[in-house]
Amino acid sequence: MEYTKLTNTELEISRIGIGCWAIGGHGWGYVDDNESIKAIHAALDSGVNFFDTADVYGLGHSERILSKALGNHRSNVVISTKFGLEWDESGNIQNNTTPERVVEAVENSLRRLNIESIPLYLIHHFDGVTPIEKTMEALIECKKAGKIQNIGCSNLSMEMVDEANRLIPLSAVQIPYNVIDRGVEEDILPFLNELNISSLAFSSLAHGLLSGKYASKVEFSHDDIRSRSPYFQDQAYKDNMAIVKQIENMAEKYEVTTSQMSIRWILDNPSIAGAITGVKKDVQVIENMGALDWNMTDLDRASLDY
Repeated sequence: MEYTKLTNTELEISRIGIGCWAIGGHGWGYVDDNESIKAIHAALDSGVNFFDTADVYGLGHSERILSKALGNHRSNVVISTKFGLEWDESGNIQNNTTPERVVEAVENSLRRLNIESIPLYLIHHFDGVTPIEKTMEALIECKKAGKIQNIGCSNLSMEMVDEANRLIPLSAVQIPYNVIDRGVEEDILPFLNELNISSLAFSSLAHGLLSGKYASKVEFSHDDIRSRSPYFQDQAYKDNMAIVKQIENMAEKYEVTTSQMSIRWILDNPSIAGAITGVKKDVQVIENMGALDWNMTDLDRASLDY
């Protein structure tokens, strides 16, 4: 396993983290809780110590399943969870980053995860109304109370990240990054490097497209996020599949799978601390671990630059 230390923290995390959106049981097709638990156990057995979830994933279900699967390991792994969305009894979701919501969300996540303190707590989505300093002040108070240990964010503008970081040094920012989706290289990554904030890549496999298992167009159900994913839409899908073919060819050279090559491409960027990989089954975890402990040559990596 490869490990790295998040900036402004004492947290050393595995460079492949397990993304727990799918195990929430909503938005990614059929999910079996028992299979999810097996996947988390496989990750632990492989040396993974970083698990990323959010309160809204499955409307709390992801946090509960993660807690159940981790068991006594809850106290010696790095759990990252996020807030910024709330929902009613009917499952209607809306953005909310008010100070009151911060306090409520922290308490709810602590209860569902069955832990006393959250190692890494992130703003998931901004509500567009609450001043960022008010949200941060509430987070800082939670940190002083020992309920959260470190603060980060996702889906915020560079201006908001800068403002938040001025109030307290941020430990991590989650960004969309993969072989296809590289827009962050132009501005966000250099910006985070300048601020000395760790970058964590999500959508590492482009909603599964970079796994190589979608050689032909798949029609996802309307409640599956992939039915609306830009990676799978019309001409974009055709263009993306040409890239996947190039990755497959490179994977053959290294005798690895397409998924492993796609993840290694991310990890070989020195500006990236780690890659968050979503899984539903243990076989996916085991395959993804094959992206560790080897490197691409600079020339080969550059040949996959698009």
